[in-house]
Amino acid sequence: MAETPAYQGKATMEKITALAKRRGFVFQSSEIYGGQSGAWDYGPLGAALKNRIAANWWREMTQLEDDIVGLDAAILMHPRTWEASGHVENFTDPLVDCKKCKARFRADQMPEESLVEKKCPECGGELTDTRRFNLMFKTYIGAVEDEANTVYLRPETAQGIYVNYKNIIQSNRMKIPFGIAQIGKAFRNEIVTRNFIFRTCEFEQMEMQFFVKPGTDEEWFKRWKERRWAYYERLGVAPARLRWHRHGPGELAHYAKDAYDIEYLFPMGWRELEGVHNRSDYDLSRHGEYSGKDLRYIDQENANERYTPYIIETSAGLTRTLLMLLCEAYDEEKITDKDGSDDWRTVLRFHPVVAPITVAVLPLMKKDGLPEIAREVRRELRADFSTDYDHAGAIGRRYRRQDEAGTPFCVTVDYETKENRTVTLRFRDSMEQTRVGIADLPGRIGAEIRAYPPPAPSPTVP
Repeated sequence: MAETPAYQGKATMEKITALAKRRGFVFQSSEIYGGQSGAWDYGPLGAALKNRIAANWWREMTQLEDDIVGLDAAILMHPRTWEASGHVENFTDPLVDCKKCKARFRADQMPEESLVEKKCPECGGELTDTRRFNLMFKTYIGAVEDEANTVYLRPETAQGIYVNYKNIIQSNRMKIPFGIAQIGKAFRNEIVTRNFIFRTCEFEQMEMQFFVKPGTDEEWFKRWKERRWAYYERLGVAPARLRWHRHGPGELAHYAKDAYDIEYLFPMGWRELEGVHNRSDYDLSRHGEYSGKDLRYIDQENANERYTPYIIETSAGLTRTLLMLLCEAYDEEKITDKDGSDDWRTVLRFHPVVAPITVAVLPLMKKDGLPEIAREVRRELRADFSTDYDHAGAIGRRYRRQDEAGTPFCVTVDYETKENRTVTLRFRDSMEQTRVGIADLPGRIGAEIRAYPPPAPSPTVP
């Protein structure tokens, strides 16, 4: 894999974290009590952005695909599920503690000299021996807390798909090849949480498991790699900030025949954004073995041939995608005001399909009936678009607030509106303005969204 230049964008994690709190994207969980490590709350704009990302992914994976259906599986599953999946045995990280300052570290992310000398990199104290730490959260069902009632908060959403694979074949008459998509919460007791919402103990995944006939898996693996790469380009992510990372022999998971990550160039460097994995027939074979159920597929169109399907997985973090889009959209731009003075604006250049607010409606003044007309315009738009209304402060200041929230379009209601039923339509990226009839607004905004330009095509996907 060719080396790519280091991050050169305008975002930093400090700027993103500050903007996220200031504008109501993300707050520290339980902040008034000092905060809860590894957990975050999503404010009005953050919840809207997260829901728009999820809806767009769901549309891509189910509405636009003839052979993929959806699922919403329970978080609490039978504990044998995690024995079969290998999580009880294999889902661990190497852990060391400092005996002096009590700091905790992942051994595989520490400087080698610290491990050799068994010296804490923070205080110089003595480190414990390395031990394996299982990342699953354990809890109990029922009144008695004993091993017989042990359950786990799911560390991934994929297993809920595998244990329902037969149910979906039978209830929806699915034929291989087909996929099952799911968006849901997952929980991992991370030793170290860092980089804002990038690595947390509670997060959401967007996963699709595609079931194929053995022998066709490599072709389907290639197809899904291409399709998932193209998805991020359609979201407006610059191809120069995306790359593939193939898992080597030391990285390949116990279930995987082959695995690639789509990595994004965050301010803190290249990090995994989505995994595309060829999981072979490991999962269904193991669940068949541990449950005693026959999970082989019966191909009725091919003399009732029986086989255990291979699985091609696409797995993306919803909250990690949100962080990526905040970083990708962040921009600081020098502008010249009407009086000739220079100013700066912070702008989030979200693609309109995921922007938390699509259109903001702004009355020029808080009098002379302009707010009433503005609210009428908003009512006309909100059935088709996510809208906001703001009448506080000078119009330029309101534009800046909407730029910082990532709103692609602003509609200003002024005195000319009262005369001819036209409004000013302002475009976030260019700051250009044009007059549009109120009756024409929905069609014009919809056309602008459909024509919103993606980045230039990338080179051939490796």
